[in-house]
Amino acid sequence: MTLQEVRALAAKGEGLKIEFKKKAAFPEKIVREVIALANTAGGDLLIGVDDDGTVSGQRFIEEEVFVMNKAIDTLIFPKLEVECTIIKLTEKKGVAVFQIPLSPDRPHFLKEKEKKQAYVRVADRSIQASREVWEILKKGRVPKDTVFTYGRKEELLMKALGENGKITLREYSRMARIPIFLASKTLVRLVTANVLQIHPQESEDYFTLKE
Repeated sequence: MTLQEVRALAAKGEGLKIEFKKKAAFPEKIVREVIALANTAGGDLLIGVDDDGTVSGQRFIEEEVFVMNKAIDTLIFPKLEVECTIIKLTEKKGVAVFQIPLSPDRPHFLKEKEKKQAYVRVADRSIQASREVWEILKKGRVPKDTVFTYGRKEELLMKALGENGKITLREYSRMARIPIFLASKTLVRLVTANVLQIHPQESEDYFTLKE
């Protein structure tokens, strides 16, 4: 990758597949961005680029790369292979581009104490994945035909979506008068069957009919 290509990439701004960091000051937080990219659509993490897309570079960029590689290797489960390229701006300053694939082993997660936390990308942000997103990522690794019965709870769901356009897990559970775990299972099954689409949110995910 050339400096010209890095500048062109940075000029696009942060988005679904690209994240900028000035430096690797908090690698344990930056790995969340790496996980989110790997779980969602793949992409690039640029270190040495300001939030506004200015390619300012970072002194001793090799040290930044060492810190990030160590964090990726020790904090992300299952293991994630990423490629990194260093582009020099001057003798002392450079930019690092971490190329992160859409991983076949998703969902990847960060293990903090006893908690496993997965992340996904929504526009230019990385958010924690809900249990439903986690299940959908897992099932999506090996796509297969999903067979489901169309009963009363599915009928109520389709009616509600026809009227309101979208629904949350809690709304569905309350409206269909079924336990949360059963509502969750039904929604996940319909997403994997390509009937519904999930829209991850920081507060509460919502579901719509698949276009």
